[in-house]
Amino acid sequence: QAQFAESGGGLVQPGESLRLSCAASRYDLNFNVFTMGWYREAPGKERELVAHIASGGDTNYVDSVKGRFTISRDNAKKTVDLQMNSLKPEDTANYYCNYYFDNWATLISRWGQGTQVTVSS
Repeated sequence: QAQFAESGGGLVQPGESLRLSCAASRYDLNFNVFTMGWYREAPGKERELVAHIASGGDTNYVDSVKGRFTISRDNAKKTVDLQMNSLKPEDTANYYCNYYFDNWATLISRWGQGTQVTVSS
């Protein structure tokens, strides 16, 4: 499985914005073909899918972030971004990117370190 490097997290106040970035290895030959996803894991909770984007650009979001988050990708640069607006305390989590599959929780065993997002006043 390819490695991904996440960045862009930080501490923000409710209502503010952050933009997360994910870079795939330049040796990743699958990036341009596979659907990519952003996931998050909050303390004491299971990792959950936040959004995914197909190679052609079709997107899907979990209900809790619809209208606030936007996922995008650049296949030439092998990057996937997550623009997060109107952040809420419940968005606090470590955010990861990886391939997306319907049964991702079973199939994906290798994760990067993620990037921490903390939303607090």
